[in-house]
Amino acid sequence: MSSDRTPFQVTTASTPYESIQTLPVTILLENIRSLYNVGSFFRTADAAAIEKLVLSGITGRPPHKGILKTALGSENTVPWEYHGQAVTIAEQLHGQGYELTMMETTTHAVDLFDWTPRFPVCIIFGNEVDGVTPPLAALCDTHVRIPMLGMKHSLNVATAGGVVMYELLRKYRRMGENAITLR
Repeated sequence: MSSDRTPFQVTTASTPYESIQTLPVTILLENIRSLYNVGSFFRTADAAAIEKLVLSGITGRPPHKGILKTALGSENTVPWEYHGQAVTIAEQLHGQGYELTMMETTTHAVDLFDWTPRFPVCIIFGNEVDGVTPPLAALCDTHVRIPMLGMKHSLNVATAGGVVMYELLRKYRRMGENAITLR
């Protein structure tokens, strides 16, 4: 391991992020099969300062070894909770003013890069094979897709999660910069 590694927070590059303590985004994982994918969500949620990770259905939860191997301790830094029924927690979050957004390629999905989120946002990721269940999909305000230019039509769910979390961080940071400019 290189001894010249410097934590991002102590560099001048971190200045635009100083006002962001927590990104007003909750990630809801519905029936994610792979424990390594769950661990990866924990790790990325920590890196992007996501407010909460909600696990539901068959999604594994800490302290399972497969999650811990990938999460590398982030299961202790990211607020998380488990709910057996994703629909129940989604309804609660919606009632608290969250925009419910499903990450799925559907006929009426908007492009991730064109979407203007209404923070706070709950981003829903479904099963690696079957996607988001129909009852949960029916509750969603917005369907969003990541542009797929190759022959395959999807990314690994944890990879997709990373793309989405960092795009939301970029958009939230931009909103803060625009608010300062308008004053």
